[in-house]
Amino acid sequence: MFSIPIRVYWEDTDAGGVVYHARYVAFLERARSDALRAIGQGQRSLQQAGQVFAVHSMRLDFLRPARLDDLLEVTAEITHLGRASVVFAQRILRGEELLLAAEVKVASLRAADFRPCPIEGGLHRELAALQAGPTP
Repeated sequence: MFSIPIRVYWEDTDAGGVVYHARYVAFLERARSDALRAIGQGQRSLQQAGQVFAVHSMRLDFLRPARLDDLLEVTAEITHLGRASVVFAQRILRGEELLLAAEVKVASLRAADFRPCPIEGGLHRELAALQAGPTP
C-alpha cells in the first residue's frame, strides 16, 4: 500500500476550520499520482507515452471531519486491475483514526483523443505487482 502525508492548511477548510468536502478528492488524486510516480510512471511521462488515466467513478464515505493543521495520511492501493481500468481503495487517516474511505475507478485513455485503450504492457505488469493481495 502506498501512502503520503498531507497537512491541512487554511485553504483546505471552510469558515469553521473543517476540511471542505471537495478537498478530499484532491488529496486522493495526489496519492494516486504519487503512487504512479513512485513506480517511475508519473502523469507527464504517461502522457508523453500517449496514455492518460481519468476518473471513471468514485465512491466516498465521509466518516469523520479533518480539521485545520491536522496531519493526514492518504493511502492508495490497487484492488482490481483490468485491461483498461484500475480500481483503487483509498483511505484518509489522522493517526489511527479513519476519516474517509474511497473506491476510485480510473480508465485508461489515449492521450491524443481521450478514447479508451488498453494499459500498456509494461505499465500493466508494474501495476499488477502493486495490486493488493487476498485478505487473510
